[in-house]
Amino acid sequence: MTVLVIGATGNQGGATARALLDRGVPVRALVRDTRSDKAQALQERGAELVTGDLDDAASLLAAAEGADGLFSIPFPDVSNLAGDTEMTRGRNVVEAARKAGVSHVVHSSVSGAGEFHRTQPGWAEGRWEKHYWESKSAVDEAVRTGGFEHWTVLKPATFMENLTGWSYIFGDWSDGTIITGFAADTRIPWIAVDDIGEAAAIAFTEPGRLDGMDVELAGEMLTMTETAEILSEVTGRAVSAPVLTPQEAVERGMLPAMVNGVERINANGTPARPEHVRALGLPTTDFRTWARRTLA
Repeated sequence: MTVLVIGATGNQGGATARALLDRGVPVRALVRDTRSDKAQALQERGAELVTGDLDDAASLLAAAEGADGLFSIPFPDVSNLAGDTEMTRGRNVVEAARKAGVSHVVHSSVSGAGEFHRTQPGWAEGRWEKHYWESKSAVDEAVRTGGFEHWTVLKPATFMENLTGWSYIFGDWSDGTIITGFAADTRIPWIAVDDIGEAAAIAFTEPGRLDGMDVELAGEMLTMTETAEILSEVTGRAVSAPVLTPQEAVERGMLPAMVNGVERINANGTPARPEHVRALGLPTTDFRTWARRTLA
């Protein structure tokens, strides 16, 4: 089979492309710039590069023609998170796959999107940010109802890679202090991006194993204090994650929408659990192993 990988130079798309190439699966990598270092690295590993844009339906259809599988990861316009960019892009991808006759779609969403986010305490009262979750859920549903012979919706938890540099959720902790609104006793489900790629590759190469499933992905559950302790151990320098109020977190640089999301997890948790992933026979990476491999 040939798999068209959306976002092939990004974290999840890149991990999926590498996992497929390692299995000998032909990869068609959708990129904006074939000359970029990441695109060139994929080409050197054997991927076919095709240019395309999620806002350009014609380019997506051209890229999908002749592909058997498609890895979908539409992303929002970060300069306008209140807009409908993610839904539009997601539907563009699904429609291109359908028109091109793609039989197998693996889509990456986010942990908790769908029934969980709509039934959790505080949702009906309007306590939690709505647009983000409804956008994710709408694209998920478009994949499920797209008429594909095989489909899987992956729902990854918090990326360990959010700690490799500045991120919306943890800011810049290069000074040793992680800015977080997570409560002291909140256990965060972490997932390594490479494990997302492995799950996607397994879905593609073992048809039937994850077909028709929403798969919550987590590799380990840790509090932020435990996370900071491991980072201190691995990096050899003091790292702390002081508990901040929502207002303090905003004052220290967290986006209000991110703080709202953290408060929601503090109140309701998330459905992703490492034991569920292991029960499916999918690989998981614990946080210490990831940190030693990535940050040491």
